[in-house]
Amino acid sequence: MASYKQILYHIVFCTKHREPTLPLEHSEMLYKYIWGIIKQKNGVLYRIGGMEDHIHILSDLSPSIALAEYIRDIKRASSGWLAASALFPGFKGWAEGYGAFSYAWRDKETVLNYIRNQRIYHKQTSFEEEYRNLLNEFNIEIDEKYFLK
Repeated sequence: MASYKQILYHIVFCTKHREPTLPLEHSEMLYKYIWGIIKQKNGVLYRIGGMEDHIHILSDLSPSIALAEYIRDIKRASSGWLAASALFPGFKGWAEGYGAFSYAWRDKETVLNYIRNQRIYHKQTSFEEEYRNLLNEFNIEIDEKYFLK
């Protein structure tokens, strides 16, 4: 019997200290680089986007790789690329943690549009508020001692 799965992960992580070190005018190059990492991991990228201090990824990943390993590899490889690039001179690394939220396939377009419209969304909402809303939506208890530290 064959194995089947379909799990959409909405992954969010930010720059160290949430510093705005990802200039939007160069973000497409970063997103393409991350897309390459995801393809190497046999994942499927549906959408990537973000702001100067954080990114959102909507992807599926191979069942042979753990979510934490997947995110670690994306952050590690992209961190090295960003540090070596003259386009991101202020980049000091990614923050330690991340958010990962699973969605049903029927919600794919909603999440795609949400990620696509990050620049519009953040004209009214801070990253902290956005992240709190996501955690609350998924009924994840926030430990203020560690929240965005």
